[in-house]
Amino acid sequence: MAGNTDIPPSNYGEPRKYDPNFRGPVHNRSCTDVLCCVIFMIVILGYIALGTVAWIHGDPRKVVYSTDSRGQFCGQKNTPNANKSKLFYFNMLKCANPAVLITLQCPTTQLCVSKCPDKFATLLDAWNTKTWAYYKQFCKPDFAAGSKTVLEVIRDEDCPSMIVPSRPFLQRCFPDFLTRNGVLSVANQTIFKDGDNKPRNVTDLKAAANRVTAMQQGVERGIANLLNAKEIGIKIFEDYANSWDWILIGLVITMVVSLLFILLLRYTAGVLLWFIIFAVIAAVGFGIWHCYWEYSTLMKNPGSNVTISDIGFHTDFSIYLQLSQTWLIFMISLAVIEVIIVLILIFLRSRLSIAIALLKEGSRAIGYIMTALFYPIITFFFISICIAYWAVTAVFLASSGSAVYKVAPNDDNCMYANLTCSPKTFYQTNITTVCPGSQCLFAFYGGESVYHRYIIVLHVFNLFVFLWLVNFTIALGQCTLAGAFASYYWALRKPKDIPSCPLYNSFSRAIRYHTGSLAFGSLVLAVVQVFRVVLEYIDLKLKGSQNKVARYVLSCLKCCFWCLEHCIKFLNRNAYIMIAIYGKNFCTSSKDAFFLLMRNIVRVAVLNSVTDFLLFLGKLLISGSVGVLAFFFFTRKIPLTQEEVPSLNYYWVPLVTVIFGSYMIAHGFFNVYAMCVDTLFLCFCEDIERNDGSSSKPYFMSPGLHKILRKGEEGAKLCTAS
Repeated sequence: MAGNTDIPPSNYGEPRKYDPNFRGPVHNRSCTDVLCCVIFMIVILGYIALGTVAWIHGDPRKVVYSTDSRGQFCGQKNTPNANKSKLFYFNMLKCANPAVLITLQCPTTQLCVSKCPDKFATLLDAWNTKTWAYYKQFCKPDFAAGSKTVLEVIRDEDCPSMIVPSRPFLQRCFPDFLTRNGVLSVANQTIFKDGDNKPRNVTDLKAAANRVTAMQQGVERGIANLLNAKEIGIKIFEDYANSWDWILIGLVITMVVSLLFILLLRYTAGVLLWFIIFAVIAAVGFGIWHCYWEYSTLMKNPGSNVTISDIGFHTDFSIYLQLSQTWLIFMISLAVIEVIIVLILIFLRSRLSIAIALLKEGSRAIGYIMTALFYPIITFFFISICIAYWAVTAVFLASSGSAVYKVAPNDDNCMYANLTCSPKTFYQTNITTVCPGSQCLFAFYGGESVYHRYIIVLHVFNLFVFLWLVNFTIALGQCTLAGAFASYYWALRKPKDIPSCPLYNSFSRAIRYHTGSLAFGSLVLAVVQVFRVVLEYIDLKLKGSQNKVARYVLSCLKCCFWCLEHCIKFLNRNAYIMIAIYGKNFCTSSKDAFFLLMRNIVRVAVLNSVTDFLLFLGKLLISGSVGVLAFFFFTRKIPLTQEEVPSLNYYWVPLVTVIFGSYMIAHGFFNVYAMCVDTLFLCFCEDIERNDGSSSKPYFMSPGLHKILRKGEEGAKLCTAS
């Protein structure tokens, strides 16, 4: 049989030539992309310096302690508010502003108080009544009653328009509202007392509030919406607190199942992969039948024509399961998924046996290098460090400098809008006369120094280096795994010729010789990702824009950069494999990987898509199986565990968490598998070019893989380079 070494050169470089001394990853190598390595080290030192400067200029008390509108800390010793540890918000609706995440301050008047309000009252009720003695402790300290009318007090936010019973959470006063069965209650009560100890209810409060102004009514409605969201958040938090141990058990089960799945692939790859295919098809088919059965059953009930839009949004998802329209949507969605899966399998039916053979070879490689399955833990550890350092640095950057205040007018036409002001002297100026209702509110932490003027640049630098380090960590893992699996493939007598500790040796080579190359590839990817973040920021700013051309151009740019990012990830992944094998620099390895893939474009287009699809079905089967088990458990449908199920507000909270976490764990295990398959695939392509299977030029691939790749007409075509 003629070998592929006789293939004529193409536009994509010379095919690999036979080398009797080549035995896998090159041991005699030198450092690559040294300049980029030096730059990378300098950037890391600069990043450490940035963190140090942020720590020096930042004030951790702004994170630990709450701060009022005048920049004074609540509850800190030797301060005017030493005995006032709780923070009270005049209008919590404004705290939903995204700027809070950057400035660490809510753009509304805030006051340090000794205790949160425990009574209902509106400013109109309290004005000139006995309730005022209780109400005034929640007004600004320098406010003098009688100097303004009620409307002026509300306009200038000298006092809150209303106070409601609240309870402290993280030293902040949050209204203690709950809604059950459509009835608004406070601390589980519907009747409460006002400042004069008179019984009141929610209806009384709303009637009183309606007498104030449209401004106050809007505030009340906004607070009610915010409280509903807060109520949902508290319930979700309670569900996590009650079910965290069972969520953890579900994730551990996923880890064990994923590990057993990969181990079984080594011995029963063909049977197991065909089982996955038919199991997924059967599971989706059963889902279609079940949805149809539910739909037909509900259609027989009266009132079955109620739609999802008629009932609106509900946090209790079981309500939607009582609608026939819900099951119709599920049925149609599953039917579309089933058709897509079947069409893909029909289209790729002639490649399945070849892909399964490649996956089986990957299982054998992982079986000899079991430590590779646990390498994602190292990657997760390094990425966690990067995330923690970035978050801490971002917080300290945001809290550095002194408080800067800006004029916040009621009217957008105010000439003083966004000018710097001082809360202490603001009401002695003519700004409130020219712009009635304007306030001097906290804007950000900063100053006039060079450091504070370039604080935004430092935030961008922090984000950029964070992305660079995360991509470098992922690149290091890919290069390490590629080197280990390449050592397996290029061992002529397996497992005898496989070097000892292949994973450790590959990691050492990557760190010692190729830090610069890995930094180069991750730098290119980080730059593209920063551009994507900038585009997302611009898109957020243009949400309300009516300029359709600008929005269209922005959408096109976002799509282009998304495609560019994924193309770079694919090329980098293959470049790291070539770096792990030959030890050349990033550009040369990228070119070699690209040319090798283009010389074998048929295999790349077919085998990679098939293997990726089969691995996706495996992840889907594992996460779906654990998700079904979790569903039956949390909905008390398993008789033996009904007493163990915790009491939950929303069973979908732990269910969604388990499904998402299970998919991510399965994805982590199968990522190692995918890296193994990609490495073996490139090695196979080179093996075909280097050798012809004769006794003098034997193939390094296993006999089973060689047999199925050479079987029949399709196999012969696939083994011919483009």
